[in-house]
Amino acid sequence: MSVEELAQQLEVTPQTVRRDVKQMEEEKLLARYHGGVGLPSSVENIDYSQRQTLNSEAKRRIAQAVAEQVPHGCSLLINIGTTTEEVARSLAYHKGIHVVTNNLNVAAILADNSECEVIVAGGVVRGRDRGIVGEATIDFIRQFKVDIGIIGISSIDEDGSLRDFDAREVKVAQTIIEQSREVWLVADQDKFFRKALVRLAHLSQIDVLFTDAPPPAPLARLLREAKVRVVVAE
Repeated sequence: MSVEELAQQLEVTPQTVRRDVKQMEEEKLLARYHGGVGLPSSVENIDYSQRQTLNSEAKRRIAQAVAEQVPHGCSLLINIGTTTEEVARSLAYHKGIHVVTNNLNVAAILADNSECEVIVAGGVVRGRDRGIVGEATIDFIRQFKVDIGIIGISSIDEDGSLRDFDAREVKVAQTIIEQSREVWLVADQDKFFRKALVRLAHLSQIDVLFTDAPPPAPLARLLREAKVRVVVAE
């Protein structure tokens, strides 16, 4: 959209739009083009520090809904993501759970729960979000078969594809799906129809979607066809 169109719709001056767009571009929420502005590239995700605060209340509601349905004494695989980290916080008082994760933040959160056994995958640690990725991570996770795999993603595409930005992270998440008897997807409504580069899976590989708002009609139809149970934490 052009700067002039934005100024008209928002009833502010073009100078105000340019100032705000510059700030939002620095935060990687928008991308500036010649004469206008658009959505960020599908190649690169928003910085981890910004994702921590983005939709934080929705992520807390989703995490609480997940925790209410996780039984005591079960085994879990939990992947990288700010929503899955909220899930870990919500499991603080669960008893007898065994958690395998490639997320050092999840491991640190759950380590405070004396009733939880935490198993951390080996591999390459990404400094930006403390996620662990690589072939060693995949080989490690393949040793386990858990009750529930809890995964976060960056995008649910129009065709039901689940997508993310990092191919190495995607390969680990695919392994988590393979090694889980049930797969629970945690995704706030901003992930609906967002663009991301790498295909991770399809909705048909998911058993339950936990989200914060009723999915729009086209996505709701895909979920019904894939027989995915939807839990809305409104």
